[in-house]
Amino acid sequence: MDVFTTRAGRVRGRRSERHPGIVTVRGLPYAAPPFGADRFRAPRPAQPWDGVRECTAYGPVAPQSAELPGSPAWSPGDEDILTLNIWAPADGPGDLPVLVWIHGGAYVFGSSAQPDFDGTALAARGLVVVTLNHRLGFEGFGHVPADGEGPACPDNRGLLDQIAALEWVRDTIAAFGGSPGRVTLAGQSSGATSVACLMAADRARGLFHRAILHSAVNACATVGQAARTTAEVAAAAGVPATRAGLLAASPQTLVSASDRVVERYRQDPASGQRHYDPAIYGPVADGDLLPCDPLEAWAAGAGAEVELLVCHTTEEYWLLDAVGSSAKVTTDQQLHTFAADFGLPPQLVDAYRDRLPDAAPVLDVYLALYGDLLFAEYSSRLAEAHARAGGRTYLSRFDRRSGGDTGDGGDGGRVRAWHCADIPFAFGNLHEESLHFLMGGPPGPADHELAHRMTGAWAAFAAHGDPGWAPLDGGGEGSAVRVWRTSGEEARETDAFRDLWDAAGLPLLAP
Repeated sequence: MDVFTTRAGRVRGRRSERHPGIVTVRGLPYAAPPFGADRFRAPRPAQPWDGVRECTAYGPVAPQSAELPGSPAWSPGDEDILTLNIWAPADGPGDLPVLVWIHGGAYVFGSSAQPDFDGTALAARGLVVVTLNHRLGFEGFGHVPADGEGPACPDNRGLLDQIAALEWVRDTIAAFGGSPGRVTLAGQSSGATSVACLMAADRARGLFHRAILHSAVNACATVGQAARTTAEVAAAAGVPATRAGLLAASPQTLVSASDRVVERYRQDPASGQRHYDPAIYGPVADGDLLPCDPLEAWAAGAGAEVELLVCHTTEEYWLLDAVGSSAKVTTDQQLHTFAADFGLPPQLVDAYRDRLPDAAPVLDVYLALYGDLLFAEYSSRLAEAHARAGGRTYLSRFDRRSGGDTGDGGDGGRVRAWHCADIPFAFGNLHEESLHFLMGGPPGPADHELAHRMTGAWAAFAAHGDPGWAPLDGGGEGSAVRVWRTSGEEARETDAFRDLWDAAGLPLLAP
């Protein structure tokens, strides 16, 4: 029987349908439901239970309006959202390396139940894999003003949830064959920046020993910026921007109000940075959990003791354009306004245009520039700051663009190395049909071979701290960058724009 004993009680999992040698435990609470008296508070321990709890289905997702392919949607009234899932070798030797995954989704959507994040393939390589849900949107990252009545509501509640999950792993993962002294914390997009924040947070020190960041997003708010967002959301919800007023608004009300604020920015070209990709929530540099933007903290040496693996894709922002979440920039005037809104020098825009293929449309210039500003350059600078501070750091880029043989007799159209495209390969989940959009079509043999190499790199890094190539030396990236391509693709220059940012400087952005 696949029954495990935790501090809160016994749980029963089941064998993986894909791999009978892997046992899965899903929907296991690591903290109490963060609602009622615990709403807007730091997470509290889960209540114990009697008997054996059946943990064979994913737990409810955090409040959100998104409905993702292959994933459950949030239903108002779902409250037991602080749960995690485990994949472990059924007959493993114990003391196995552990990989804990934090999903992305702009801090407002997504969950551990997405098919991208099934941990079976990685567990088959000798890891214990943990994925988790945490609070999102206003519940997780909205600033709640103090009013002198009752305890203050901390900022960064989503990050505090993640710390609670890591504490659960420290205290309990041995029951599933994992070693609490060999924990790798990994994430993508907002999940990657969450990992970066926890590397800078004293409260998370010692809870993980290695970290993997894929496409970290350049976004960290000051308390003042977060307070202004609260005022906008409260106004849209029709409640005072006070602790009492926000508590009186249901989670569904705040989700809907947040969506209305986002849509106003989306419809207003004169609204500045938020017009282009209106993500309004993110980590808050509150001076308590998070002292400052992770890049600044890392440059000062925070997290240097954690071994680090960073990856980004080479065409990040094309996904956001494809799914319609980004503003269209198709004229030279719009491109000029975009650069001015972000404080980018005109010569940077001109240089991007010069280095793109002849006759590249304005939209491509915008997508290349914005993708680097938001994801690629920020991720690379995190890696270099970590290396310069004395950390052991590995950098890679995902550049699968052509896709080779897609298995359907065609080329699947233009395949981009865009945001999220690397994750099915790193998790080894190419079989999931709902993910084929990310990959440009069904996978072919070369894609499966690439996935085998990428899952192997993750597993080796989690186990030994070495993914299979040389680390950065602290003085610059040099040749110590692994570029992920299928074996049939021609080599391409993938860092053609990096020197441009040295001259222009990288502005640190806020959600």
